[in-house]
Amino acid sequence: LLLGCELTASTKSYTFRVDEEDDSDHILALSVVCLTDGAKDECNVVEVVGRNHENQEIAVPVANLKLSCQPLLSLDNFKLQPPVTFRLAAGSGPVHLSGWHRIVHREDASFEEDDDLSEEDDEELPPIMPAKK
Repeated sequence: LLLGCELTASTKSYTFRVDEEDDSDHILALSVVCLTDGAKDECNVVEVVGRNHENQEIAVPVANLKLSCQPLLSLDNFKLQPPVTFRLAAGSGPVHLSGWHRIVHREDASFEEDDDLSEEDDEELPPIMPAKK
């Protein structure tokens, strides 16, 4: 699934959430952050706000864009764990963020048992002999 949002002076943040009761794993990947039409030549700082291993909120700047020197930044599918908030910490934008959202469905226990059997089959194969000279 594609993701896109725009941060401006009037809409400074966007939060991406998933249903807490959803049993799937979710991966959110940020691909590109760029200034769009109407942006001023000022520093626009975009932060990602999430939670650390101690469940404390942390904010990390991921882009500092300026129209005259760096209007676009490729983040090479920077992976995040939802929920995550994108915030325009400085500047007035507009800044467009794009990426993708992947949903990975967890396999049930019957598939895990099949995986164990295939590992045993691999162990029964004869060893590979070295080539003769």
